[in-house]
Amino acid sequence: MARKVTTQRMALNTVLAWAIGLLIFFPILWTILTSFKTEAQAIADPPIFLGFNWTLENYVEVQERSNYFRHFWNSVVISLGSTLLGLVIAVPAAWAMAFVPGKRTKDVLMWMLSTKMLPPVGVLVPIYLMFKSLGLLDTQLGLVIVLTLINLPIIIWMLYTYFREIPGEILEAARMDGATLKGEVVHVLLPMAVPGMASTVLLNIILAWNEAFWTLNLTAAKAAPLTAFIASYSSPEGLFYAKLSAASTMAIAPILIMGWFSQKQLVRGLTFGAVK
Repeated sequence: MARKVTTQRMALNTVLAWAIGLLIFFPILWTILTSFKTEAQAIADPPIFLGFNWTLENYVEVQERSNYFRHFWNSVVISLGSTLLGLVIAVPAAWAMAFVPGKRTKDVLMWMLSTKMLPPVGVLVPIYLMFKSLGLLDTQLGLVIVLTLINLPIIIWMLYTYFREIPGEILEAARMDGATLKGEVVHVLLPMAVPGMASTVLLNIILAWNEAFWTLNLTAAKAAPLTAFIASYSSPEGLFYAKLSAASTMAIAPILIMGWFSQKQLVRGLTFGAVK
């Protein structure tokens, strides 16, 4: 009887998980389907789900109107650049807080996390003026700096959590064997935290790739990533839903593919240290 109840519960959980997954994925599926419709079919009432004439004209027009690969390259540079710069800053900060904590370490961590609660528009004007005076407007470097600062609290928090799961005795043993501080971090700490490092990198890339507020306000043409590429299809003449859907599909496809192939590493890193 208990086994039967357990089996029914597992089946119910499976059905519920699939239902939630499909519910979350449906807007993405609808966007992809709309990208293959004509503009008339895209705004049809009632909506057309599958019974429409499939066309690639939206993708052709999007590529002719905008240089997709230039925006794509900007997104790659900005996402990877902000991730690498964030790791350079976050690794020593997380190491110090995890293994050499002070009386105010938890307060500092909470203060860093509280900065994520600040509305971005509240600091837009001073950052815009600083970037203008420094010549960083519409540059990849400017966006790398901004996105690094935005995501740095999350990177430090994640690395701090992963580092805390590593026994300090291992690092002490490395010191007794003559390891320098650099050797301790590079050759002992980081290899043991690879799952956590991988999930941190993947999450930061996703956050940087999807960032829209700062990319739309600090870029114009030269450094505009794919988020600006999507926004360009909203004009005073109205929304071109089919073309907007095609642009959105082209923008999210790379990050969806990356997430699909790296899901095991992401899940493994997010559960790193959960079970001892």
